[in-house]
Amino acid sequence: MNILFISLVVLCLAAQRVYSVPVYFYIILVGVYSLVLFYGCYYVGSNFFIPIICSIKTDKKVIALSFDDGPAAENTLQILQMLKNNNAEAAFFCIGNRIAGNEEILKQAYDEGHLIGNHTFSHHFWFDMFPAKKMLADMRMMDQAMNSVIGKTPKLFRPPYGVTNPNLKKAIIQGNYIPVGWSMRSMDTVIKDEKKLLNKVISKIKPGAVFLFHDTSNTTVAVLPAIIKHIQANGYEIIRLDKMLNLQAYA
Repeated sequence: MNILFISLVVLCLAAQRVYSVPVYFYIILVGVYSLVLFYGCYYVGSNFFIPIICSIKTDKKVIALSFDDGPAAENTLQILQMLKNNNAEAAFFCIGNRIAGNEEILKQAYDEGHLIGNHTFSHHFWFDMFPAKKMLADMRMMDQAMNSVIGKTPKLFRPPYGVTNPNLKKAIIQGNYIPVGWSMRSMDTVIKDEKKLLNKVISKIKPGAVFLFHDTSNTTVAVLPAIIKHIQANGYEIIRLDKMLNLQAYA
């Protein structure tokens, strides 16, 4: 893309000698370039900088549930109980600095057959602005925090906020992680209306989908039983993310 846009600018400058290329044309070029970069950075399924697995193409009625930002004490425990009641396995992409004090919850999630993935140690607001070395150090701190509790080192990594860029690509490759996204973002950190969240989620059910929720969302806790009931009532099976996507969960 850089080559394409640089080439267009060079062609415009060359044409400037013969034709009068208006200034606004260059502004448009810069604007389009910025929009493409924004799309590549902020849409996790764009595969712009690095391939990220967000779903699977299949005719089988299977989906995967995933929860970010835990462990979240009471909420995570309630989610675990709901999953247990419905014989469903899920993926939990945890933040390392939330493990301290919630070690038993993390161990329970693992012991009950759920996947534990890396969602960085800090989940810092400016994480996507970190240099690659600092990103990787943060991700490995999460690995250590998780390994100290369950004796496993995560292989699967989910970028904070779903943001990717060249620095994160470098950190993922150096850390030998497998980046995983989602195909349905519930927006449960924003949607507080239970009926609205339920309707949004069930409208996106399709074979091979990966659903993104958050342990920190009280709305998700409230509607999760209805979501699971609807999924199963429509003949779908809830499969653990790594099993559905055929990925190696741990290093």
